[in-house]
Amino acid sequence: MSRCISVDADTFARDHWDRRPLLSRSTALPRDFGDLLAPADVDELIAERGVRTPFLRMARDGGLLGRDCYSGPAGFGAEMPDQVDSAKVLTEFAAGATIVLQGLHRLWPPIIGFARGMVDDLGHPVQTNAYITPATNRGFDPHYDVHDVFVLQIAGRKHWTVHEPVHTDPLTSQPWTDHRAAIGRRVLDDPVIDTVIEPGDALYLPRGWIHSAKALGDTSIHLTVGVAAVTGHDVLRALVDELGAVDDLRSSLPMGVDLTDRDETTAIVAKTMAALTTLLAERDSELGESVAARMTARHADRTRPAPVRPLATVDAITALDVDSHLRLRHGLIATVRPAGTRIELVLADRTMGFPGFCADAVAAVQQGTVVAAGRLPGLDTADSLVLSRRLLREAVVVPVAESRG
Repeated sequence: MSRCISVDADTFARDHWDRRPLLSRSTALPRDFGDLLAPADVDELIAERGVRTPFLRMARDGGLLGRDCYSGPAGFGAEMPDQVDSAKVLTEFAAGATIVLQGLHRLWPPIIGFARGMVDDLGHPVQTNAYITPATNRGFDPHYDVHDVFVLQIAGRKHWTVHEPVHTDPLTSQPWTDHRAAIGRRVLDDPVIDTVIEPGDALYLPRGWIHSAKALGDTSIHLTVGVAAVTGHDVLRALVDELGAVDDLRSSLPMGVDLTDRDETTAIVAKTMAALTTLLAERDSELGESVAARMTARHADRTRPAPVRPLATVDAITALDVDSHLRLRHGLIATVRPAGTRIELVLADRTMGFPGFCADAVAAVQQGTVVAAGRLPGLDTADSLVLSRRLLREAVVVPVAESRG
């Protein structure tokens, strides 16, 4: 994150995160962003990487183009109809359409690692899109996003206009189109930011802040890092989901209830809230742990651990020896829990069981430190290697080749 902001992390967290935009000029940043995505990389992705929709979309005059304008089958052996047609993309781009490359945190190696680092720094899920806008054209009408964004200008220049929110901290269920008229009025006010962003500049916008942009002179390329901020509302949703296990709260309201009677309905609400207050007081610790587990599981669903290399991993399993070094796969969310005489390693998509005598070894791996394959705590060499091979095969750990000794 440090390369995206011109202030220190503590200042950003206090003064800007979820509060105010931050414009960071390239003179204050340590480097530009060409290492993440250059113009030649955009051409390579479109022309040579077999990109399919919806990883690419196009927009013009404030609206999206139909997929048939830039996609189609790719001939023998690649008949899928949703592949990007580079010639069609050229036609639309030359006519003024903006190219949007979506999900680059899943497609492009330099951005995969960058996005993983942003998740580590922010603690919230992120995604990355690139916007390639022809000279003197705009892609979208003034709008707000339901996620925070970091805008990283890669090439060209773009005129950005930012206005105060009309709906602060919108949830994903509260899109800008719900406030179209209010946005139309707000953009008549003086903007908070009205400036040209140059290559190497970065702009942070909290969700809800209204913005629009127009390319100037040459083709503009910028990378948008979208941050799906986890909110108190998300915590309450997890709590409500957990309360679904409580019998008294699942029972039906009385037969003959009149929900059109405001007094009767208010009394029902008050009674339910009182029951909920009592329940929360009685099961505070238990519910807290259960809700926390739901939040962790949801975070695991919305983020992905670092990718693994299947062929290289199989080679590493074959070559594994006492001094091979391993560590927990970066970004993998794993917890250890007892299960009778055994233990379990709980992952987002499965639960792995182990004999109880593996407890110290599995705990050491789960902590994320580098471990030696043949010297896991509590195990002899043979058992340690057996466990290490299984964890490699199950993509729980990855080799650390530079740590060999």
